[in-house]
Amino acid sequence: MAQLRQSYDEMAAQGVEVVVVGPDKPEAFADYWAKESLPFVGLPDPKSSVLKLYGQEVNLFKLGRMPAQVLIDRQGVARFVHYGHSMSDIPRPEEVLDLVAGLAAEETQ
Repeated sequence: MAQLRQSYDEMAAQGVEVVVVGPDKPEAFADYWAKESLPFVGLPDPKSSVLKLYGQEVNLFKLGRMPAQVLIDRQGVARFVHYGHSMSDIPRPEEVLDLVAGLAAEETQ
């Protein structure tokens, strides 16, 4: 989440809305969001409903949910999905911004 926090302003300037889905109950999630002053949207998912919809892996030997990033375009179509194999296996913000730039270019054609 540190990478997201650091690059959030740049992502928001490119029209990216960041939504982080987490396994906590709403109260715990809200407390964490307030404590960390996170600038993006947080969605508690204690029943793993979103996790199941997007096929995010759970691996109890690797601390639970594996990271997953989904880039959804303005029409609601998932245009990029990355399923991490460890907690550090996530695309760099620059990679995501490159993908966003590519989508923006497609929209203007």
